[in-house]
Amino acid sequence: MKRQTIRTIIFLATLSIMGIVVTQIFWVTREFDLKEKEFNDRVNIALQNVAKEIFYINKDSTRVPPVKQVSSNYFIVSTNDTLHPYLLETLLKSEFETRNIKVDFEYGIYDCFTDSIVYGKYVNMNDESKNDTRKITKPPYWGRDSHYFGVYFPTKKSHLLSQMGIWAFSSAILFIVVIFFAYTISVILKQKRLSEIKTDFINNLTHELKTPIATMSITGEMLMRPEISGSPERLSRYARIIVEESARLKNQVERVLQMSAFETQGIKLNKITLDLHELIEQLVESMGLIIAERKGNILCKLNAAEHIIEADKVHLTNIIYNLLDNAVKYSSAPPEITISTANVKNGIVMSVEDKGIGMSKEAQKYIFTKFYRVPTGNVHNVKGFGLGLNYVKLMTEAHGGKVKLHSEPGVGSRFDVYLPFK
Repeated sequence: MKRQTIRTIIFLATLSIMGIVVTQIFWVTREFDLKEKEFNDRVNIALQNVAKEIFYINKDSTRVPPVKQVSSNYFIVSTNDTLHPYLLETLLKSEFETRNIKVDFEYGIYDCFTDSIVYGKYVNMNDESKNDTRKITKPPYWGRDSHYFGVYFPTKKSHLLSQMGIWAFSSAILFIVVIFFAYTISVILKQKRLSEIKTDFINNLTHELKTPIATMSITGEMLMRPEISGSPERLSRYARIIVEESARLKNQVERVLQMSAFETQGIKLNKITLDLHELIEQLVESMGLIIAERKGNILCKLNAAEHIIEADKVHLTNIIYNLLDNAVKYSSAPPEITISTANVKNGIVMSVEDKGIGMSKEAQKYIFTKFYRVPTGNVHNVKGFGLGLNYVKLMTEAHGGKVKLHSEPGVGSRFDVYLPFK
């Protein structure tokens, strides 16, 4: 499937999920608002009835004032006279039970002469034993020269949410669907990326194997010519070419098989005590001819005071060689390479820096992935299977170290390999 098709499908699916989520949020909010309005209406009617009872008991013929809702969960009612707390609590509980308002509340009685709350109490509608006297927040001034009481519902929001069971269930299901959708999308993208890497690897493998096979085929045809049998020198030369190309083909296949063996059998290290600086100098000398052919230069800055480490010499040699080889291959101009060392806490850091083509942020995410190679378009001027840096990462971590990359397109790259002393 084409990348553009996958992007279109993901976009449309994401848009659909977002539409469902927005719709769910709208209906949940709407349902909550309806529940709140219904609750406020029932509280208003209950408090109106309580006020009527108080005015009737006090034989006050004054018209019952409306209940004032100060905030979403706080109501105040004028009484025009002093009020006994027990009477108020009894009336409130009776009315709330009648209206099916089974929510804990606090009430406070306000005295206009002393300008203070004369009594306050927390009432648990479900458990009488939990009712206790506690300090009630002073109600806001009502602007009237009269007595009044306030009722506060501290658990109103949680009570309303508890009545939205089906909506909470559907929201939870939708949340799980969104999580699985996001996970599925990530898996699809990952599989697509792996498929592209696999395709690229097969193309590289075909190209790399085609060259030695073609060379051996042509050489074999030359050996079949009658005139070759009378020329021992030519016969020996063609035979040597076949042997060399066969060895090259064998090495390429073994590299792929070796990486597969690491995954199935694990990595076994044969650690010995060795001098990292001495090993670096040997590899720099061995690569001198390759760098000289490219008219390049390699500079060593071996500044680490402690450079004796315990490591597998074969694998450590391959780590350094792969980094140097990459620095040469990915330098379009004559390679300028710097290899340096420095001591850090409990270990040593070896850095290989080049002034090559560098790589983008996107490429840096996958550079240590097996079979991944930095795209170079249709030009196959950099040989390899995309195994080198994956090998570097695996072997560095097997030694208890870690590798970091710093790169910028057109400027170059630097690989920092940390290796612990023990």
